Amino acid sequence: MNTLKIGDFAPHFSLSNQHNETVSLTDFQGKKVLVYFYPKALTPGCTTQACGLRDAKAELDKSGVVILGISPDSPKKLAQFAEKKELNFTLLSDENHQVAEQFGVWGEKKFMGKIYDGIHRISFLIDEKGVIEQVFTKFKTGEHHRVVLDYLTQNS
Repeated sequence: MNTLKIGDFAPHFSLSNQHNETVSLTDFQGKKVLVYFYPKALTPGCTTQACGLRDAKAELDKSGVVILGISPDSPKKLAQFAEKKELNFTLLSDENHQVAEQFGVWGEKKFMGKIYDGIHRISFLIDEKGVIEQVFTKFKTGEHHRVVLDYLTQNS
């Protein structure tokens, strides 16, 4: 796994959202974008993380940050997740994990003694010019939104 780093250009991508509409990173040129990768919709950790971002969205909006959550789930599953948890931001379907691979977040994982390939929970703050400004790798799911907001406050 070769995760992108601060200063790298974010790969351009287009994926289907929870409404089965195509969303591209270039749609947000001139804005900061938090691209956060998560393993699976409607699981406890991913739900905690998403709900934290949902509740912090107004603060992130004030900082000019757009939230894009990416997982290998289908658009239908993402729609269920967004509706059930009242998520107020865009979820994107990366079923073939091509975007996850471009960002370097797809790789070997271990869970309960099993080894498999999957998405690593890593987030990227991309600046207005498409350059990765910050990479968030170490956080608890319930604190992810706070880590991002703290970074934005310290670097504004």
